[in-house]
Amino acid sequence: MSEHRPVLIHTEDVRRYYRLGDETVHALDGVTADIYEGEFLSIMGPSGSGKSTFFNMIGGLDRPTSGRIFMEGQDVSRLSERQQAFLRCHNIGYIFQTFNLIPVMTAVENVSLPLIFSGFSIEEAEERAARKLAMVGLGDRVHHHPFELSGGQQQRVAVARALANDPKVILADEPTGNLDLRTGQEIIALLHRLKEEEGVTIISATHDMKMLSNSDRVLWILDGKVDKIMNRDELRIHVGTMDGKELA
Repeated sequence: MSEHRPVLIHTEDVRRYYRLGDETVHALDGVTADIYEGEFLSIMGPSGSGKSTFFNMIGGLDRPTSGRIFMEGQDVSRLSERQQAFLRCHNIGYIFQTFNLIPVMTAVENVSLPLIFSGFSIEEAEERAARKLAMVGLGDRVHHHPFELSGGQQQRVAVARALANDPKVILADEPTGNLDLRTGQEIIALLHRLKEEEGVTIISATHDMKMLSNSDRVLWILDGKVDKIMNRDELRIHVGTMDGKELA
């Protein structure tokens, strides 16, 4: 797959260190990786492995202590705060485990927000937001508030919001973490469909083994380093096991 797609994101020896009292914590310790245009990449690793830190680096939510992060050849790790905010608004969509919807706003108003921030009028933003909600199967729920929607429907609103500005990349942080098994599978299938139909690159930080069957590649991070990267056809996925090991 990779040899037929251009590199969209390249990280080069990315390190992120934190001071914790007298101790230096190496959250990332030299991560070099390529992420390809139009792929579904799952980032996996145990708690404390550096998975979330790497995820935040890619999304411009944190800066590396050293190393570089390129998106389409541009060194985004060296951008100003304002430039990074522009990048996040126009090129990256975010999906969070806790949905992060504004309770007093309807679905269409929640999805409209990033459009209004990027310069659309309220009328234009809501028209476009309604189309995105229809795309994720919520065309009949545009005027419902989050408390009137199921967990799966709320996550679909979050997906529509992530798609609002037609980003190149969707970053999904544990997108099935607060969902039951069936609803989680529906969200995974929706993300896979969007990748196939819209050509968007999906990068998911996840513990959910169900994500693997829809991923083009899986990147494992352990102790702040890349442990291994595997293509989907290299994975041996069975119910309750992966690579011959029992799942925790």
